[in-house]
Amino acid sequence: MGVLASLCFFGAAFAEDEGDDEEDTAAKPTLPNVYLDMRTIYSTLPAGTLSIGFSAPPLLSTLANLSSLRTATFPSSQSLSVDLPLTVDVNEWLSVYGGVSGVTSQAGADPWTNFTIYSFTMGFQADLYQQNGGMFPTITIQSNATRSTSTTPLATTAYNTILEANYALDADETRGLLAGAQYTRVLVDTPLARVSPDIMGYVGGYYQWDNNWIFTGRVGVQSFGGAQLLNLTPFPAFTQPILRLDLDRLDDDDNRLFGITAQIAWTPKPSYQLTLRTPLYAIKN
Repeated sequence: MGVLASLCFFGAAFAEDEGDDEEDTAAKPTLPNVYLDMRTIYSTLPAGTLSIGFSAPPLLSTLANLSSLRTATFPSSQSLSVDLPLTVDVNEWLSVYGGVSGVTSQAGADPWTNFTIYSFTMGFQADLYQQNGGMFPTITIQSNATRSTSTTPLATTAYNTILEANYALDADETRGLLAGAQYTRVLVDTPLARVSPDIMGYVGGYYQWDNNWIFTGRVGVQSFGGAQLLNLTPFPAFTQPILRLDLDRLDDDDNRLFGITAQIAWTPKPSYQLTLRTPLYAIKN
C-alpha cells in the first residue's frame, strides 16, 4: 500500500510537470476521483454450508457469529452488511481503496444481532495492460486483504485476488467479452479451525446503452475446499456454478453513479446475494 501511495503522489506531480512543459495543451485535472464507494449487501446462506462467491467480507461476518452458536450444526442464516471503502482513482489504470464493514445478521430462530463493525479492508485495482483498440484484451488485477475486528477464536484474515481479461468489441468499448479467475484464502487465528481455499473461474460479457446504463453478466464455477470450525460439524467441499448480474448507471466520463448486483451461488443449495452500490463523491472529474 505504501508503494501504491507513492504512485499517487508521483502521478499528480508528473501531471503538473507535463502541464508546465506544454503550456499550449488544455489543462487537465490533477486531482484524482475520491469517493466513498458505499455498498449495501443482503445475503442468505443455506444450513450447513459456507460460500465466498465474488467477495469475502460476507463470509467473514458469518464466521464472526459462529462462536456464539449453541448448536454443533450451522443453521440457515441471513445478513445485512454495509461496506464503506474510501476509494481513490489515481488515474485511468489504478485505484486504491480502504475502509470498514459492518453487519447485522440472523441465524436459525435467533433474533437479529446488533449492527457492529466486523472487518476492515485495504486493496487496489490496476490495469496491467489496456487494449485501446488493439488485438489483445485489457488485463485487470484486483487484490485486497480483509482483517476481521472480532476478538472471538474465529478471528480471520482473508486475501482475495481477481485477474480478469476484457476484450472490447468496438472502439468505444461499449460492448465486450470477459474471462477471469479468482483465488481466495481465509486464515483463521486459531489452529482449531481451518478454511480451505476457494477458486473460481468465469466468463461473461457486457453491453452499454447510449443513456450510459451498462449491463454485465458473469457465469462460472466455484470450487470450495470446505472448512472445519471449532466443534461445529465440518462444512463440506463443493464445486458448483455461480452467476453474477450487474446493472450500473454511469456518467459521460464513465464514473459510476449507481449500481445493483445480483448473485446466485450454488453451495450446492442456492445462496443469494443482492448488492446496492451508491458511491458518494468528494471529488469527481
